[in-house]
Amino acid sequence: MLDQIRETLTAGGRISIDQARHLHEHADDAVLAELAGIVRARYHAPDHCSYLVMAIVNTTNVCVARCDYCAFYRLPGAPDTYTLDFSQIRSRIDELRALGGTLVGFNGGFHPDLPLDHFTDLFGRLRAHYGERVEFYEMTVAEFMWLAKRAKLSYDEAAERFAACGTRWITGGGAEILEDRFRLRHSPAKYKVEDYYDAQRSILDAGMGSTATMVIGFDETLDERLAHLERLRRFQDEEGAGRLSSFLCWTYKASNTELGGDELPLRDYLRWLAICRITLDNIVHIRTSVLTRNADALLGLAYGANDFDLPTEDEVTQKAGATISHDFEHILDSARKLGFEPMHRDPLPVWNEDQAA
Repeated sequence: MLDQIRETLTAGGRISIDQARHLHEHADDAVLAELAGIVRARYHAPDHCSYLVMAIVNTTNVCVARCDYCAFYRLPGAPDTYTLDFSQIRSRIDELRALGGTLVGFNGGFHPDLPLDHFTDLFGRLRAHYGERVEFYEMTVAEFMWLAKRAKLSYDEAAERFAACGTRWITGGGAEILEDRFRLRHSPAKYKVEDYYDAQRSILDAGMGSTATMVIGFDETLDERLAHLERLRRFQDEEGAGRLSSFLCWTYKASNTELGGDELPLRDYLRWLAICRITLDNIVHIRTSVLTRNADALLGLAYGANDFDLPTEDEVTQKAGATISHDFEHILDSARKLGFEPMHRDPLPVWNEDQAA
């Protein structure tokens, strides 16, 4: 079957989910890297990669979702809760800009006392203050869903409210493993998979951009992982190639979580990254996670990834054991030593109808 898969990919074709399973179970590391490189080359020069410097600013740690894999959240009334005000958020953004950063992603939680208008006002003020100097990934799909439901708005109505305040991006964060059995085990208060995609479709239809994400290394089965990829690929087919601008896969960090466990070995992460690149043939940018794997993440460039972030902060993953280095040149040198020339990029543009031609 490996020869058949190689022929299919070389001809620009698509593998089935059963073939992806076969690769995971039977292909050695070198074969996976080779096949991922074939699909990567459809979009990117073999020796090039891209990056940017960014921060994930956590606006609040109050959350009632109670996901058992999260070390960050605090329930309302806990003594160490916080919610950043406008001036505190500006200070964090200015710290990022001083480090050469150009992108801020916001992430908080399901705060029961912060309504949708709180966030549209906040993001509108930030956009007015910074103009085009910084790009913002204003929140995750999961947070958007929570706010829409709390406001008793349809996803279409909520998306129009965010678009009207100047929001350009609501990212695919909060996906973890998009398979309902997994979600019932670990985050039953969040959503079901089709509900997630309904919300993401409304975000895209309102003219905003979004991304795809996946977190591995909990207790998920191979079937659950493959279901995630299959449904994501179908969503991108349905919406049009390019609607989701990128896919980021990272590994669960286990420290200080209720679920516990150990982080997935690096080799397992790299192999799965290759499976993602081979399978998600309709997503241009596959990103490897420096945030959770540090410089080792750059090995993912040889397994199909073409892009990465240099993060300056993210309390969610840091609470769970992630470490962040601002020695960006050391990380970039890791890419160069692997034979890749890292090119600093601007934040990706939001998809528009002209790109569909």
